[in-house]
Formats: sequence, C-alpha cells, structure tokens
Amino acid sequence: MAQDDFSTGTVELEEAEVKVDRPPLFTVVIFNDDFTPMEFVVYVIQKFFGYDHAKSTEVMLEIHSKGRGFCGAFSQEIAETKSQQINQFSKENEHPLKSDIEELGKD
Repeated sequence: MAQDDFSTGTVELEEAEVKVDRPPLFTVVIFNDDFTPMEFVVYVIQKFFGYDHAKSTEVMLEIHSKGRGFCGAFSQEIAETKSQQINQFSKENEHPLKSDIEELGKD
C-alpha cells in the first residue's frame, strides 16, 4: 500500500483578516402637514415603531415644529417597508400624512 505525500508533512494555516462592511442604515422620516391630527401621528408612531406614548409624542412635536421627524434607523428594506405601511395606513384613514426614507450620514 502506498503512503500518500500528505500524511508526512504539516500544514500551517494563516488566519485571514476578514473585513465586513456593515450595510448602510436608513431612517424613516415623517413629514408635517397642516391637516393630519397630532393624535393620529402619535398613534402611527406607536403602531409602526413600538414607542411608548411619551416618546411618540416627542417625535410628533419634532415633526410639528421642525417640519419632519426621524423615527428610527433600519436596513433599507425594513425602512422602505415601514414607510410604505405608514403611507398606506394614512391613506386608508383619509389623512395626507407622508413618510419617506433617508440614508444615514448622507446630506
């Protein structure tokens, strides 16, 4: 029986340095309008982001005073889905409330 050449030597493995870039994060932005009731905006923030009433009210006041409010950072797919759900829910409830997504760190 022949001896294979691999059984007599040693093999040293070098650890490869793996650098993985994190995917970019996107924030869901809700825009102010002059028609949607503040209570509805608070409800939407609670429903789609899971914030308590106090945090939802804080975000709603930011939307009201600054014209827009940031509701959370997510992967692009999750942010897009949340924005679409908010826009659809608002439309179904006959409110003009709109949201969109923006990449974090981009101007």
